[in-house]
Amino acid sequence: MWQLLAKLQKNLVWSIPISMTLGLLYGYWFDPGPLKNYIIPVTFVMVYPMMVTLNVKSIFKGQDRALQLTTQGINFVIIPLLAYYTGKLFFGNGPEKYGLWAVGLFLIGVLPTSGMTISWTGFAKGNKEAAIKMVVFGLVIGALAAPVYTKVFMGATIEVNMLHMFKQIALFVFVPLFAGLATQALFKIKYGEKVWSQNIKPKFPPFSALGVTLIAFLAMSLKAKNIIANPGDILHILIPLIFFYVISYLFLTVAGKLFFTRGDAIAMVFGVVMRDLSIALAIAMTAFGQQGLTIALLIALAYVVQIQSAAWYVLFVGKIFRDKSGPADIKVGKREPCSSPQAVAVAKILPDGAN
Repeated sequence: MWQLLAKLQKNLVWSIPISMTLGLLYGYWFDPGPLKNYIIPVTFVMVYPMMVTLNVKSIFKGQDRALQLTTQGINFVIIPLLAYYTGKLFFGNGPEKYGLWAVGLFLIGVLPTSGMTISWTGFAKGNKEAAIKMVVFGLVIGALAAPVYTKVFMGATIEVNMLHMFKQIALFVFVPLFAGLATQALFKIKYGEKVWSQNIKPKFPPFSALGVTLIAFLAMSLKAKNIIANPGDILHILIPLIFFYVISYLFLTVAGKLFFTRGDAIAMVFGVVMRDLSIALAIAMTAFGQQGLTIALLIALAYVVQIQSAAWYVLFVGKIFRDKSGPADIKVGKREPCSSPQAVAVAKILPDGAN
């Protein structure tokens, strides 16, 4: 079982699209209604393992205040505005589903940043300690700010019950966070720091990868008949998503090269572009009633764009960021032969997170 989960984690570039395709077929051939009952437990399977592996103590280390303030400023000012105006540009006029897709894009914009930030930063030889801080700060600030931001920016498009939304965020963020930290503490007390770090901690992230693929399956299953009846919707969604991520990468790359060292710049890039799609998807599917399924479709497709774009970015990070010692020494594909550059990149992700 462990080997299967590990393969699933290392090949998210392929496992998520495959899971979404299977969900599409299942939802078309069978009644997907009962699957709604699995949204909350699957979300816990997805989020809890990430929380267990968080090193919260690292937030008190280092002298990188400017980097952290800049990253969170971008996360909670520039990126939400980019998401909002991208939604206005591509979904400003049209049927109701366009407005709901705009809400989904905005949710992506206000919920940074996923545990995968740490993995991608480590793989690209960036400042991993700074990336951990970005995850912790982004997680807490995003959980508190998301209901307010969504109400202010998207209240005219969809009814936003701020209290209900905050309860859902607390359920999917703070409960797993405290449970994860408690689990971590208990294992350290019982087995010691060394056994925890080397033998126990690496067992958790693959379960998060399993949760990601399952939630993508659920999202596609529940919208399958609508998608198959309107296949052009996929293209209408992918174009603004690609636009959103390309602009984000370009802006962050320029800012990183101008103001920060190579390692810090890489951490900032992934500390912003790796949005917390897991929590965004869970909120969409539980906080907005029946409309949430339409919102969730965009977020589910964002998994594909986000992971694919990160894989390609890492392949070229040595050429993008250079320090005094020269380009990054990243040699892709040394461990085992893979069929594509994306698969090679994902196969070498460090086991710190899965979404």
